Amino acid sequence: MTALKAGEVDSFLRRPDPRYPIVLIYGPDQGLVSERARLLARSGVENPDDPFQLIRMDGDQLASDPMRLVDEAHTVPMFGGKRSIWVRMGNNPLAEAIGQLCAVPPRDALIVLEAGELAPKSPLRSLIEKASTAVALPCFVDEIKSLDLLVDQGLKQYGLQIDRDAKVVLIERLGADRLMSRNEIDKLVLYVSGRQRITLADVDAMMTDTGTVNLDQLIDSVFVGDSNNADEMLRRCFAEHLDAGMIVGALLRHAILLQQSRALLDQGKDLASITQASRLHFKRKNAFEKQIRSWKREVLERAIAHLFEAQTMARKTSALADSIVSRCCLDLSRHSKRRG
Repeated sequence: MTALKAGEVDSFLRRPDPRYPIVLIYGPDQGLVSERARLLARSGVENPDDPFQLIRMDGDQLASDPMRLVDEAHTVPMFGGKRSIWVRMGNNPLAEAIGQLCAVPPRDALIVLEAGELAPKSPLRSLIEKASTAVALPCFVDEIKSLDLLVDQGLKQYGLQIDRDAKVVLIERLGADRLMSRNEIDKLVLYVSGRQRITLADVDAMMTDTGTVNLDQLIDSVFVGDSNNADEMLRRCFAEHLDAGMIVGALLRHAILLQQSRALLDQGKDLASITQASRLHFKRKNAFEKQIRSWKREVLERAIAHLFEAQTMARKTSALADSIVSRCCLDLSRHSKRRG
């Protein structure tokens, strides 16, 4: 069984193991997944800008002819050299094609499979983790340590420094998605253009995003059972053009965080320290503590399954995505209210 722990992924990416020509990169942090898939795919060839060396394929398009992936992987390049095949997986796990590649891996190609959140028993993840020629790399929401490094790297290239209190608040407001975090840092850099130091006032001015605030309020309203406010916040999120998939993804990440926090509480951990470790904005901590106390782990498991189902349905039927997410928010908030 070949599956790395989240803390081992960066080391693998710095020095990929040639024993594993097939690599699955997956997780809820879509920005981090995409960033790492791109890094690995480009590192496998001499010229990543050459479309004959770095081949991009779409999983949903491959679903009608999965063997195209096998054929491409075993194609011998006319002028020799290594190739990377970067596949953005869709709803079809392409199990037969990927199973054939695991059994008979390509000699001169690296297969990079980019996927979203995968349950432990999902066909694709199970297939990769059981194969001796493949490896699975999980990507989870950034932790404080990696966010600290991300901020340092992002500011260093512009010769910028940041006050300690400003950095603490900045890190607190990042972390949902690696790509979104980078974008927020870039916006902050642009905002302080012409200066060399970032202050807390700069962070407050740039990071108070209306869409983010509405999304945070939506999440808390759903999980404390305030159906009326949840409905209003969802309306505002849609008015801010927030994608339904992003909204349900944020709800799912919060439910997972809540489940982990409740487990710590059941183990006898102090509620204040659990809340502090959550890295939520201080204005949300009272609501979060209320949620931890009222939601039991087994109920959260059902809520997470419900959110997974809503996320999958929203991806499959984009025309109904808003309605699916609306219904999911209503169901969860009503359930929360009964528990409150």
